Amino acid sequence: MIPFGAGFSLEGNFSQPYSGICIDFTLMDKILAFHPDDMDVVVQPGIIWADLNTQIESSGLFAPMDPSVAATVGGMVSTNCSGPYAFRYGTMKDWVLNLTVVLADGRVIKTRRRPRKTSAGYNLTSLFVGAEGTLGIVTEVTLKLAPIPEDSSVAVVPFVSIAEAANAATALIRSGIPIAAMGITDEVQMKILNLYGSAGVRKRRWEEKPTLFLRFAGTTQGIQSDISKVKEVVRPFNVPFVLPKSKAEEKAFWAASKEALFSMVKIRPEGMEMWSTDVAVPISRLAEIIEWSKRECGNRKLKIFATVLGQVGDGNFHLAMFYNPRNQKQKEAVEKFVKEMMDMALEMGGTVSGQHGIGIGKKDYLRDELGPETIGLMRELKRTVDPKWIMNPGKVFD
Repeated sequence: MIPFGAGFSLEGNFSQPYSGICIDFTLMDKILAFHPDDMDVVVQPGIIWADLNTQIESSGLFAPMDPSVAATVGGMVSTNCSGPYAFRYGTMKDWVLNLTVVLADGRVIKTRRRPRKTSAGYNLTSLFVGAEGTLGIVTEVTLKLAPIPEDSSVAVVPFVSIAEAANAATALIRSGIPIAAMGITDEVQMKILNLYGSAGVRKRRWEEKPTLFLRFAGTTQGIQSDISKVKEVVRPFNVPFVLPKSKAEEKAFWAASKEALFSMVKIRPEGMEMWSTDVAVPISRLAEIIEWSKRECGNRKLKIFATVLGQVGDGNFHLAMFYNPRNQKQKEAVEKFVKEMMDMALEMGGTVSGQHGIGIGKKDYLRDELGPETIGLMRELKRTVDPKWIMNPGKVFD
C-alpha cells in the first residue's frame, strides 16, 4: 500500500518495487476544521500547501513551510520537508500538532490532542513525521499556524565565488539576524535564469555570479533594521546589495530564487536525465562542502553539467547534475560523485538527507549515517506496527 501525494519525490519515495496498491490522496484535499483563535488547522493529506494558505489568508495566519508551490501536506509530513523558510520557522516536524493514522491492520489512531504542549505518553507524532508512509497512512493532519508578517522585502547579493557566497551565508546564520529565508545559486544557475527564467524573472539581467537571495519579514521598521545589519555583515566581501524598487520587483526577485529546478528542466537536452540530491551539514562546514562539491564536479574528466542551488539557512544545499543514462561511464561517474558527497557530509558530522527523505535512493547512505544498531531498532518498530511489511515496502531500509 503506497500513498501518493503530488509526485515530487526525488528519492523514489512512492515508487513501487513490489507492485501493490497506490493510494492517491488527490481528492482528499479539504480543510476539516479551522481554529484561528488557537492558531491551528485540521486538514486532509491531499491539500496543497499553497492552496491551504490561500484559503486561510484572510485570517492573518499561514503555514510557513515552503517546499514547493504544489507540495501536498501529506507528502510534507511523510518526508519531514524543509524549505527556504526553515531558517526562521524550522521544518515540518515543528508545525505538526497531531496526526490521524491508519495502521496496517486497519486500526485508526490519533497520535495526540490539539494543545501545543503535552507530556502525555510517547511522542508518536514525531514517529510518523518523516516515516515516508512505511509505518502507516496519514489521513488527517493538525498543523500549527503563524501570523502573516506585516511586511516583507528581498535582497539579491552576487559574489565573486561560491566559496565567498557560502562563507557569507555562514556569517549571516551566525549573526542571529532574523532573516526569513536564505537561498543560494551558483553562476551556472544565474545564467540559466537569464536565458530561460519566467518572463517576470527575465526582465532583469542578473549578474552571472554565485548569488545569495535573502528574504526579510516582519514589521516595516524591523525589516529596515535587519537589512542594515545584513549589509554590515556582508560589507567585508565588497559586494553589491540589490534591493527591489517595488513590490512587483520584490516578487520577481524571489521568484528567481525559486525557479532554479524548473529552469533546469527546461534546458535538459533530449535523452538526458537530471540527478538532484541534497545534504545538510553543521553550519561551520557549509562553505567547505559547497566549495568542495563545485570543485569536484569541475575536475571530473567526464563533462557533467552540474549546478548548486537551494536553501542554505539551515546548513542544507542541493546539487543537480545532467547525465546520459545510456552512457555507462557517465552514469557511474555521477553515482560515484553522489557517494563521495554523502561520505563528505557524514565526515563533517552532517546528514545524507536534509529535505527529501530516504526512499529507495539513499538507503545505503542511511546505513552509513546511522549504523546497523539504529537501523535494527527502526526495523523492530516497523515489524511491530506492520508485521507483514505491506506499508510502502522497500523504502528507508530493506
